[in-house]
Amino acid sequence: MSDRLVAWLRTVVPVAWSALVAWLVSLGAPDYLTDALGGAAELLVVPIVVGVVYPLARTIEARLPDWLTRVLLGSAKSPTYREVRRSPRP
Repeated sequence: MSDRLVAWLRTVVPVAWSALVAWLVSLGAPDYLTDALGGAAELLVVPIVVGVVYPLARTIEARLPDWLTRVLLGSAKSPTYREVRRSPRP
């Protein structure tokens, strides 16, 4: 699998999990919370959940078995990035 695909998977899969978690939370959220946010609730909840789920998944990644890392992050392999060398400025 190419590094580009690995990087894409490790971005998209946690976001999909976060969207699922946000949707499940919204099903059981009390009306006083969702009413206060109005239509913005749907726009705000997913980015907030992504901001929590993704760093948490990356933090515990080293302690997880490969199969669970694949489920949560899309790939157990981290992408490798080639070093870009810049020429010194004159």
